[in-house]
Amino acid sequence: MNRSEGTSATEQIRLERRLPSYWRVTFDIPPLNIFGPKEIPQLDEIITAIETDQQVKVVVFDSAVDGFFLTHYDFLAPLEDSTCIPAGRTGLQALPDMLARLSRAPVVSIASIRGRATGVGSELALASDMRFASREKAVLSQWEVGAGLVPGGGPMARLPRLIGRGRALEVLLAADDINAELAELYGYVNRALPDAELDGFVDAMAMRIASFDKLAIAETKRLVDVASLPSDAEIRPEWEAFLAALNRPASQKRIKALMERGFHLPGDVENRLGFYVGQIGG
Repeated sequence: MNRSEGTSATEQIRLERRLPSYWRVTFDIPPLNIFGPKEIPQLDEIITAIETDQQVKVVVFDSAVDGFFLTHYDFLAPLEDSTCIPAGRTGLQALPDMLARLSRAPVVSIASIRGRATGVGSELALASDMRFASREKAVLSQWEVGAGLVPGGGPMARLPRLIGRGRALEVLLAADDINAELAELYGYVNRALPDAELDGFVDAMAMRIASFDKLAIAETKRLVDVASLPSDAEIRPEWEAFLAALNRPASQKRIKALMERGFHLPGDVENRLGFYVGQIGG
């Protein structure tokens, strides 16, 4: 489908309008779908479109990069590239602002997870309304504590509401990879489906919801939000703690150790990040 038929390309985050009521957002940032300050304006433009379009009812987030849904923040980008971005309309810093707005948008958001949803990818999935995962290929991870960091995109506020306090602490503090079967058992994802069935299931779910009345969808979601979403005040300290942790010598030492092993490069460290963060503290 070319752009004139309903697809717009914002560099490496593509927005496809399959129908006026049903959109797809595809991350295509090879080789690892690492997300950083360069991608923030691109995603913000798309989130704004989702919030303001009068016809869209459902948006699905997926990936075009084999093995990676969306991974961690870009640690090679200068820190000032992140700190200089103005706060968003919620008053939160840019990344948590976009995720909070996505959660509250009068549109159903679905994460279709194939490959690693690591750090930012997990946080985007948690901010989405529903999460469906490839049983064979999906991996979720909040790996940051293993590198001496604090997750910054809202998982401490969202995960306990979703999976309970004990399991949230396990995910966050063990900092290990969570496969799709365990993620489904914990409630981290709605369902884990055979990989061959994931696309068809998500597309059918999106098309079904897109056929319903937009006001009924928006009002129902708004009332669920009242009972389930964290406040911005709960999310705000997470990004501040993430930035503060980046400057700590202990964190810098651990990130350097990961870099020396191949962090940020295609290979075993990125494929098994949970394993490697457990190896650098001895």
